[in-house]
Amino acid sequence: MSSGISRTIDVGRKPLDDYVFDIIISFQEGIDHIVIKGFGDYISKAVDIYNELRHRLGEGIVLEKIEIGSERRRGRLRSFIAIHVKRKY
Repeated sequence: MSSGISRTIDVGRKPLDDYVFDIIISFQEGIDHIVIKGFGDYISKAVDIYNELRHRLGEGIVLEKIEIGSERRRGRLRSFIAIHVKRKY
């Protein structure tokens, strides 16, 4: 994980482009490391967000790691994916 500023984006119902825009703005504001986290039905959307981000920024980002697992949310065990993306300098 990066030693700089980090931010986690929880994927939900907003349009895909809103998440991509938020991430690009975060990078411009000096955040070095973003975690795109999708639970349950939003796992595939998290992957789509990463793919769109990669399409728009190309070599400007690096995929650091991908985590999969489950954690308790609202009393239920939920599967998740966490995609760690770092800004390249």
